[in-house]
Amino acid sequence: MGYDFITGPELVRKFQNHLLHTHYVDHKIAEVEKIEELNDGFKITTSEADQYESNALIIATGMTRRKLDIPGEEKFQRKGVFYGNIQDYSFVQGSSVGVIGGGNSALQIVEKLEKIAKDIYLFTDFELTADHALIDRVKTLKKLKIYENTKVLEFEGEKVLSGVKVRVKESGEIIQIPVSGIFISIGMHPNSALVRKLVKLNDQVEIIINKDCSISHPGIFAAGDVTDAFGKRIIIASGKGAKAALAVRKYVIEHRKKSRTYSAYMEEGRTAISLLNPLSRPALSTAVRAKK
Repeated sequence: MGYDFITGPELVRKFQNHLLHTHYVDHKIAEVEKIEELNDGFKITTSEADQYESNALIIATGMTRRKLDIPGEEKFQRKGVFYGNIQDYSFVQGSSVGVIGGGNSALQIVEKLEKIAKDIYLFTDFELTADHALIDRVKTLKKLKIYENTKVLEFEGEKVLSGVKVRVKESGEIIQIPVSGIFISIGMHPNSALVRKLVKLNDQVEIIINKDCSISHPGIFAAGDVTDAFGKRIIIASGKGAKAALAVRKYVIEHRKKSRTYSAYMEEGRTAISLLNPLSRPALSTAVRAKK
């Protein structure tokens, strides 16, 4: 698919038509609650108690942003507590803002906020871990004050966020800083819990994949940020998704060949052949008369 000029919504419609109509894909929107093994595949149960059976799975559940799990974090969601989405910057324009985290993502948020915020406070549990060039750039910002080796304890406020309480690890001193917004950027967590009993995970609970996106369990493939693939980027995840789809197609075709069972018998000059194909709905059965 290639176009000299096309709008975003129109391109999305083209993608949908290409995927759903051209390839006859049945698109379901539901929350999967459970995946169970069957003798010849898997059973998927959704939150609405619908069940589906499949010979193969592609796990592409991605990652979610890590949370601090401290008082006030849930209360002030989008009422002062944010996680770095571009559309959230407008809520803190001209205000005092805090950023939590010491990696590249956190410091990149600081650089973006420097153009619109009144004051910026950077909190990190340890020393900054971002690229040295990025650290050097950020340390030159006049609006920024850095609190290294501090523990964020609580977000404070009535209806909206008005401040943050932190503890300095070395001295134990408790500091309360007035802010109207906080951006939390402390990493991502792979959404692999759904299949943790079926697959092998690394220390970061990412799904370990092979070159073709297959994993330790036959019939399960994985792609995107939930895997141990290098580089958490959209273009890399998209490429892995395409690779997984091709690998699944190959697996299903080979599985279909292996799953076919033939039984033939001769009786009174007739031959009956039964073809059982678990991928076809319903199973296909044929009977032919032998030539005399």
